[in-house]
Amino acid sequence: MDSNALKAFLTIVDQGSFSEAAELLHITQPAISKRLATLENQLGTTLVDRSQRQLRLTESGSRLLPHARKILDEIHNARIALSPDSSLIEGELLIIASHHIGLHHLPKWLRRFKREHPHVAINLQFMESDAAYEQMRKRNAELAFVTLSDSMPASFHVFAQWPDPMAFVVGKDHPLAELDSPRLADLAGHPALLPDTTTSTYRVISRLFLEENLPLHPQMPTNYLETLKMMTSVGLGWSVLPLRMVDESLKVLEGVVTKGPNAGQPVTRVLGGIGLTGRQPGNAARALLAIVQDEEEGSE
Repeated sequence: MDSNALKAFLTIVDQGSFSEAAELLHITQPAISKRLATLENQLGTTLVDRSQRQLRLTESGSRLLPHARKILDEIHNARIALSPDSSLIEGELLIIASHHIGLHHLPKWLRRFKREHPHVAINLQFMESDAAYEQMRKRNAELAFVTLSDSMPASFHVFAQWPDPMAFVVGKDHPLAELDSPRLADLAGHPALLPDTTTSTYRVISRLFLEENLPLHPQMPTNYLETLKMMTSVGLGWSVLPLRMVDESLKVLEGVVTKGPNAGQPVTRVLGGIGLTGRQPGNAARALLAIVQDEEEGSE
């Protein structure tokens, strides 16, 4: 099987369109159709059902899909293993970062990386962590820097991680700002400004309220923490934000009293750099990971 044909097959599947796949691979639509047809002829079976308006994998295509990804991963690993062990790190590095990491962590990493490795061209995408996991599954980046999920599948490998302490916060004029030792029961009576229910941060907070059998009233969910900060600062509700984001516009609710197994524990999420299990990072990716680990360990 030809690797270019396998790549064409995977790109068609991931994009759900021959034209979009051809554009992504910088070839014509007839060329990508020919590559898929060649692969199907080699295997003696149809892989993609073209009879429907929306492309669908056949049963054979579904069986081939994980093997195709694994084959291309092994080709990728072989190229890395055979690359010269040179002190010169160059080429293109595709990475993904969540918006929060992009604002509060990425700049110091990239300033140092560009100074130490000026011959690397960085291709950077910003997106929510859940979307980043999906893009990594499609091999659309080599590394992603995200909020680590408590249900992250084994197909991902964590190369670097660090804690991101958080705090319950309100605007300075919010009624909760007047309480010396607020309890979760006090917070339960006010709107909560939190990320979407699919995020790990929401799940942590929701679990605290469930343990005390308290209602949680999320309002206007958004995964942009800067937006949550703004809405909190003007008094629309309370929130839980990373400590590094807290400034004079917010008041930290010190020592929010909680019960249950997590009583007295601060709210902390974990950020990290991930790759795919079984797919080795290249020289540029390893160099960036070394900088990330050094910078984040030094800031603890």
